[in-house]
Amino acid sequence: MKHFLTACALALAATPALAQDRIELVLDWFVNPDHGPIIVAEELGYFAEQGLEVEITAPSDPALPPRLVAGGKADLAISYQPQLHLQVHEDLPLIRVGTLVATPLNCLLVLADGPVKELSDLRGRKIGFSVAGVEEALMATLLANGGLTLDDVEMVNVNWSLSPALMSEQVDAVIGAFRNFELNQMDIEGVPGRCFYLEEEGVPPYDELIFVANPERMDPAVITRFLAAIEKATQYIVNHPDESWEIFRGTAAELDDELNARAWVDTIPRFALRPAAIDAARYARFETWLVENGLIDAPFPVEKLAVDPGAL
Repeated sequence: MKHFLTACALALAATPALAQDRIELVLDWFVNPDHGPIIVAEELGYFAEQGLEVEITAPSDPALPPRLVAGGKADLAISYQPQLHLQVHEDLPLIRVGTLVATPLNCLLVLADGPVKELSDLRGRKIGFSVAGVEEALMATLLANGGLTLDDVEMVNVNWSLSPALMSEQVDAVIGAFRNFELNQMDIEGVPGRCFYLEEEGVPPYDELIFVANPERMDPAVITRFLAAIEKATQYIVNHPDESWEIFRGTAAELDDELNARAWVDTIPRFALRPAAIDAARYARFETWLVENGLIDAPFPVEKLAVDPGAL
C-alpha cells in the first residue's frame, strides 16, 4: 500500500496544472486609483483563485478600448456608461457586464476664486471639453439649471488638457474633469478648483466606469469569476484602505505620489460593492435623458445595454 501511495503521489506531481482561463482587459487610461480593485485583485492572487490569468493593458488612445472589444481584439474593456449608450445605438456589439465605479466622477470644474459662482455666471464664457456628444448634452442640462443654453457659451475642445486649460485661464470652466483627480491636482498646484456636480444639476446618476464585453463573443461564466475577484478586492480595499494603498502604490514608482494618494482616498467610497449587480432603472433613466437631449431617437430595452453575466 505504501508503494502504491508513493506511486500515486509521483503521478500527481508529474501531471501539469490545469491551464487557467485567460482574459485580456483593456483599461480606459493609464493605471490610476480608479483601477484599484483590478490591481489589488491581481496582486493578492484573487484572479488566480478564480482560475484566471488576466492581462491588463493600457490603451494608447482612451477612445480605443470599447472598439477593441467590439472588434474581438480584447475580452473586456473599461468604459463609461454614457458612452456605452451611444455606442450601442451606433450598432457596436457591446454590453455592460460589470461596474467598477458606481457614481459619476465627471463634474463641471471652475476656479474656486474665479468669476463663476453660479451656473448663470457662465453666460458669454468659454467651456473646455474633451469628448463631443455626451459632454455637450451634459452641459446643456447644467446650463438649463442656470437659465442658459449652449448658445450662451463657447465650447472649446481642449483635448485632454482640462485642468491646465482652466488653470491658465484659457477657458472659464471645463466639463469632463474627474472630481477625484482634477480637484486634487489643482489644489496641489496651488490653484484650487470647485465642482458643480452633474447629479445635483439635473443629470441622471450613472455608473462612471463599467466593464464592457462583446455579447456575441463573451463567456458569461468566465466573466462571473472575474467579477467575483473584483468584488473580493473591493471588499479588501474598503476594509483595509491603508494596506491596499501600500499594495497599489508598490506596483509602479509613478503611482507613489501625493496626487494618487489623495485620489485613492476619494475614490474608495465610489467603488461598486456589487460589481456584477445592475440597476436597470438607472440605465433606463439615462436612455430617456438621451432621448430628451436629442442624442438618440428612441430608448433601447435595458437588456440590450447591460446584463449581470451570472444571471445568463
